[in-house]
Amino acid sequence: MGTKQDVVVIGGGISGLSAAKLLVESGLSVVVLEARDRVGGRTFTIRNKEVKYVDVGGAYVGPTQNRILRVAKELGVQTYKVYVEGNFLNHVKGKSSPFQGAFPPVWNPLAYLDFNNLWRTIDQMGEEIPVDAPWEAPHAAEWDKLSMKDFIHHVCWTSTVRRFATLFVNVNVTSEPHQVSLLWFLWYTKLCGGTVRMFSITNGGQERKFVGGSGQISEKIMDRLEGRVKLQRPVVSIDQSRDGVLVETLNREVHEGKYVICAIPPVLTTKIHCNPELPALRNQLIQRLPMGSVIKCMVYYKEAFWRKMGYSGSMFIEDEGVPVGVTMDDTKPDGSVPAIMGFILARQASDLTHLSTEERKKRICQLYAKVMGTDKALHPVHYEEKNWCEEQYSGGCYTAYFPPGIMTQYGRVIRKPVGRIYFAGTETATQWSGYMEGAVQAGERAAREILCAMGKISEEDIWMPEPESVDVPTLPITRTFWERNLPSVQGILRLLELSVFCTSAAALGLMAYKKGLLLRN
Repeated sequence: MGTKQDVVVIGGGISGLSAAKLLVESGLSVVVLEARDRVGGRTFTIRNKEVKYVDVGGAYVGPTQNRILRVAKELGVQTYKVYVEGNFLNHVKGKSSPFQGAFPPVWNPLAYLDFNNLWRTIDQMGEEIPVDAPWEAPHAAEWDKLSMKDFIHHVCWTSTVRRFATLFVNVNVTSEPHQVSLLWFLWYTKLCGGTVRMFSITNGGQERKFVGGSGQISEKIMDRLEGRVKLQRPVVSIDQSRDGVLVETLNREVHEGKYVICAIPPVLTTKIHCNPELPALRNQLIQRLPMGSVIKCMVYYKEAFWRKMGYSGSMFIEDEGVPVGVTMDDTKPDGSVPAIMGFILARQASDLTHLSTEERKKRICQLYAKVMGTDKALHPVHYEEKNWCEEQYSGGCYTAYFPPGIMTQYGRVIRKPVGRIYFAGTETATQWSGYMEGAVQAGERAAREILCAMGKISEEDIWMPEPESVDVPTLPITRTFWERNLPSVQGILRLLELSVFCTSAAALGLMAYKKGLLLRN
């Protein structure tokens, strides 16, 4: 037997639960149908005696992510800062170099100019992209035809920067540069506040974690919804051929609603039979948005030996063929349960998925020992991992990505309702898409769209601005005069060409003058 509700929400992740929470608070009747045996979606907190708790899915929050911070505070979930004391390590060509700051420093003047130009170009190009309609950017058609690989090879002149730019794409969207649209990546970066905000720990997207784990957000919302969340209810059909909408689950429950919010990754809606069929553009869109690939790994040690060595636990590892691309300290805020978190990213996640858990752990520990220069990394006391590529109700992680050509052709329907079906999920956000913050924004926006359709709020109230968090203040991202004005490598080469030309022309002129080939006044 099913239920009769105002709204049926499909998906019990942060986005669907945020929508349900707002609708219930607005006086509507709601049921949430979740396919898994847990809530949380792409966030998942595992609890056991070895680790206390660990986030094997989405975990990090930071300044400007004001909605998820507001929800967490309301639910009584506190944040703590990720450990960043000591040096970061950048490992390239078998050599580790300590550094501090958001990005590894470079001493080669041409590489420095190349790095500076890369970050500046990404942020400047992003300025002309509308956050709610990237397909309407002045250069949308041109940029959407290109991949990030095309962009990197066009903008970056040094192998040093091309290699790090590839890691930058891998880390941020768990995909390869050739797989993702330039337009989409520029838009995605802009939604996160730019390259520095997106990539940084301090004052950036990875500044903090939740004490007790991010899974609490969904679990506490479920508690507040008091029985309205139904687990192990994969949805198989949506029928809106008559008044209202009928939503059927795999166990043959039928839930009737006036409206539906679909808050699952776009590609997963291909598993749902719709009557009438989805419009052509929506149907084509959902078949073209693959999920990123990542295995999240936590290696636990008896002590945080890296801290004693003066290292923060954050490593950027650029060598080809290594299992992990980036790491961070994952020790608990009270200093207990020392651990290093690492991401197996994109192509490496695919290449290593066939290995046993034990073999992956062994390779990761060997890598950490090499990067940090100590055999202590070879002796973990525990290991946890989550391969998001094998999750049938996520399809991957962190987020869906747009391959070249898709955003301008199909992207404009990403949030467009289909009859009484409205769409949430972090992919539909216009701030911090792909993150927990984007999930909250999208869920609350979809809920307000329904409230507007019911005449309970005005259209102007759908996109509500969010006040800045008082507990997690935002510091401005600034660029120095030189960062703003230094030439690119290409610019330097043009200046050199011009200098050589002018010098040659002057020499030829002087020679011609001496030989009397030029008229003298």
